[in-house]
Amino acid sequence: FSLEEVALHQQDIERIEHIDKWCRDLKILYLQNNLIPKIENVGRLKKLEYLNLALNNIEVIENLEGCESLQKLDLTVNFVGKLSSVESLKQNFHLRELYLVGNPCTEFHGYRQYVVACLPQLQWLDGKEIGRGECIQAQQELDAVRRRVLEQEADYIEKRKEQKRSGLKETREKLLSENQNGTHQNPESSSKAHTDAEDKEKEFWEKPCPFTPESRLEAHRHLEDKRRAKEKEREKPKNKTLRTLITADGRVLNINEPKLDFNLTEDENNCMLLDLRVYRHMDTSLLDVDVQPTYVRVTVKGKVFQLVLPAEVKPDSSTAQRSQTTGHLLLILPLAIGEIKPKKPTARPTSVTSNKNTRTETRPAQGRELLEVDPGLVGSLANIVPKGNESSHKPLQLSQHPQRCGVEESPVSKDFVDDPEVPPLM
Repeated sequence: FSLEEVALHQQDIERIEHIDKWCRDLKILYLQNNLIPKIENVGRLKKLEYLNLALNNIEVIENLEGCESLQKLDLTVNFVGKLSSVESLKQNFHLRELYLVGNPCTEFHGYRQYVVACLPQLQWLDGKEIGRGECIQAQQELDAVRRRVLEQEADYIEKRKEQKRSGLKETREKLLSENQNGTHQNPESSSKAHTDAEDKEKEFWEKPCPFTPESRLEAHRHLEDKRRAKEKEREKPKNKTLRTLITADGRVLNINEPKLDFNLTEDENNCMLLDLRVYRHMDTSLLDVDVQPTYVRVTVKGKVFQLVLPAEVKPDSSTAQRSQTTGHLLLILPLAIGEIKPKKPTARPTSVTSNKNTRTETRPAQGRELLEVDPGLVGSLANIVPKGNESSHKPLQLSQHPQRCGVEESPVSKDFVDDPEVPPLM
């Protein structure tokens, strides 16, 4: 609501609407180089000081009486042929500059005298200052000048009517010919469509025609259709030839569409390291990694990088890492031939002695230890513990002892032998 200046030039505007309701405080309005055929909907702009309507299709000066503050009006290169319509600007008392260069009315005899006499408040007309003497002389000859202007204006109006009739007839014939060509089109003519389009384009621009609002509008529509056709061609998916990744006989090819540098090495842990120098600031979601036993495929923004590996790897054990500083992609590929050998833990000797032979085995110190027995000694294992002494080995019984926290010691059996490797009971 508080906007004071609006520039809407070269926007292909064909009608002025709503601006007198939405921008009441507007002071400057640029509408040059559009397709506006009529001045309308600006009468409520009481504060409007400058209106630029150059390079449009305006034929009559009208509907500006309500612009009380209008000081400058630019109608350069329009189609104002009704010069008497300039008298509608008499109510714009603050109007100081008027531009009508390039309009048909400027070719009338007595054009400048008529405008100067009708608008005494003007100080500049078409960029030339109006002197006091010129204004007085124009006032004195106004009646004679008006008669000549009105006669020329009537001739121009008849000419315009004939131009409109001929233009309408030509448009109908053109549409009829286009429909006939479209219905009777055959495959041979479609093959020459490109040549025909070039000929029609050349014929359109070389054909002589009068400079009228209709011809200007037709040229604009022609350019607009051509621009839309180019946009449709760009939007059509281009049938790109699919690059062969794997040949028909199953041979994998090396491909580097994104043209990335890479480095393939092997470390001491039986792993191959592929360092792919991906773009630093590219998002990781644009990467797709596929590891196969004999090759690696990385898709970078739709472009394929494929590398055949010199040895078979394990895809399930492979990992991919992305550097946060350089952006490089590192693939760790364990080799399928040759397991990764971990360091052996320290072992302690364990010996098994029998009456026939002695076996010494080295086993890990950690974990559960199992004793292996020679199959020939299975029968003699039953005699390790004598059967007669089964009743002599009874479980120890605890008794209360008054001197040791109220716990009594049980009497020691005569057959008891103290084993130094067994820890005492607490």
